[in-house]
Amino acid sequence: MTLYDTMAKALDQRDADMYTDLFHGDYEFVRHQSGTSMDREQMVEMMRMMMANEKVIVRDARCVYENDEILVEHSVMDFPDGTTEAVMSVHILKDGSIIRTETGATLISK
Repeated sequence: MTLYDTMAKALDQRDADMYTDLFHGDYEFVRHQSGTSMDREQMVEMMRMMMANEKVIVRDARCVYENDEILVEHSVMDFPDGTTEAVMSVHILKDGSIIRTETGATLISK
């Protein structure tokens, strides 16, 4: 199973632990909104909150590209505040785990 397949399964099952188990110990997430970053522990907490919130919906997800060094994915996300964003995520891989993620998002008008 590819990393993307595991990510997709975790999202489908709303399993934050399955998703965050893919993170390297030195994982870093760079927020598209502010350019600030979060470490692995902060991301695990955020993913647990997101997966537990039924109003956070990830849809139309697809893998754009994946190899041993990089995973690029695109999805549409609905958020509790009623906003919807198209999200492009670029995951840098190391030793079979995700060590860094950066995202870019575009607000979608309804």
